[in-house]
Amino acid sequence: MSKWNPANWKTTAGRIAASAVAIAALAALVTYETAKPMAARAAVSSPAPAAAALDDNSVGALLSLDQAMETLAARVTPAIVNVAVTSKSKPDMAAPQQIPDDMQQFFGPGFGQGFGPHGRPQPQIEHGIGSGVIISPDGYIVTNNHVIDGAVDIRVTMSNRKTMTAKLVGADPLTDLAVLKVDGGSLPSIPLGDSTALHPGQTVLAFGNPMGFRFTVTRGIVSALNRPNPFSDNARKPGEFIQTDAAINPGNSGGPLVNAHGEVIGINTFLVSSSGAFSGMGFAIPTQIVKPTVDTLIRDGKVTHGYMGIGISDVTPENSKFFDVSDASGAVVTSVESGSPAAKGGLKVGDVITELNGQKVTDAGELQVEVGQKTPGATIKLGVLRDGKSLSVPVTLEAMGSRDKQGVETSEADHGKMHWGVGLSDITPDIREQLQAPKDLHGAVIEQVQPGSPADNAGLQRGDIIVQVNRHDVQSASDVQQALGSVPKGKDALILVWSNGGNTFRVLHAPEGS
Repeated sequence: MSKWNPANWKTTAGRIAASAVAIAALAALVTYETAKPMAARAAVSSPAPAAAALDDNSVGALLSLDQAMETLAARVTPAIVNVAVTSKSKPDMAAPQQIPDDMQQFFGPGFGQGFGPHGRPQPQIEHGIGSGVIISPDGYIVTNNHVIDGAVDIRVTMSNRKTMTAKLVGADPLTDLAVLKVDGGSLPSIPLGDSTALHPGQTVLAFGNPMGFRFTVTRGIVSALNRPNPFSDNARKPGEFIQTDAAINPGNSGGPLVNAHGEVIGINTFLVSSSGAFSGMGFAIPTQIVKPTVDTLIRDGKVTHGYMGIGISDVTPENSKFFDVSDASGAVVTSVESGSPAAKGGLKVGDVITELNGQKVTDAGELQVEVGQKTPGATIKLGVLRDGKSLSVPVTLEAMGSRDKQGVETSEADHGKMHWGVGLSDITPDIREQLQAPKDLHGAVIEQVQPGSPADNAGLQRGDIIVQVNRHDVQSASDVQQALGSVPKGKDALILVWSNGGNTFRVLHAPEGS
């Protein structure tokens, strides 16, 4: 039987204690070595405190501008509507349906073509979107005519997501304006302002629904005023557009361009872009056109425009000397339709219209807008400068579209070439038909333009027809050749040219070395 020995117990206890200490030390070492890299990594990845933000006093002007824009946007946005249109196409049985190039950017993929058996176009339902603005608490809405053209159903959605069916009150294709009406009272609305008080550089905001993104606001400036009509389909369409760099994109059509006071000073209508998307050149119909058109549409449901029956263009610093005009302002008459109010009043090609009812006429666009807004049957008094002499010419207006163009026969002649850099021939029946020139149009058709010549520099092209040289009518190519040949050496020549359905004056600068 073994005996218990205290010494042996002490030795054993010591060994146990030493083992326990060793185990504890090892555990602590493992814990330290594991935790140490984590702490080190944490210390390395923690960024230093950033510099303090700028205080309000340092950016007070910017904050004030932001606050003003926010206030303006909050005031206007409730009066903006999204216009959704369902329309039925009217197919041309001889050709595929196409939306005009100048309007394509305002419609989504839903606007397209549909063809039945044998490739013949069939009627189809189309869908499009645009914008509009409520201008009265009782629900009158202004938009573009091309947004609602052909519509069988129109629905508008407000910023609070309320959707209502809209009734078409009236539309005017010439100005591209339309008025809708929804039921309701105390609707949010914004007033029409005075576009004639605008100046380039002023801040403006464009509101609308671009690319399907509803209730968008963009900011820019008035880039230019009184821009001419860029469309070639109808020379009677008025211009005077506001140009802006506020972003206008497909879907913005019909939305308002607004000034700093929250007033509508234009209705966004088109953009100029090689890609069809925003390029910094948006255009709006000014309220000087919008207001009288909208008032008439609300009152009568349609607009009848006054008509004189003339073609006009601007007097420029380049051509003013040919009309004895000192300040290069006014509108020069480029054509007078036979039997028209202008013809009956005694207007002639080459007359410069300087006043309308006692008010100065600055340019052709201004005159076109003012006359178009007059009531058919009204008599206007024109201040005219003819061969340096001032005349007063009364003209009683007719309704636009109330007459058809008329024409008479013409004759043939030989070819001719001149040192002005243009080859000419007489207008034959075949040429007249190809160019769709009026039957009463006389002159010489351009067959060739020499690159770099005076004719080329004046923008003349093959197919243009010269109808006057230095304010004298010409009947043939030989007449034009003789008239240009008699221009004194070193002197410029003024020609009246028919092109694409309208007349314009062009200046041929004297050829070098002549």
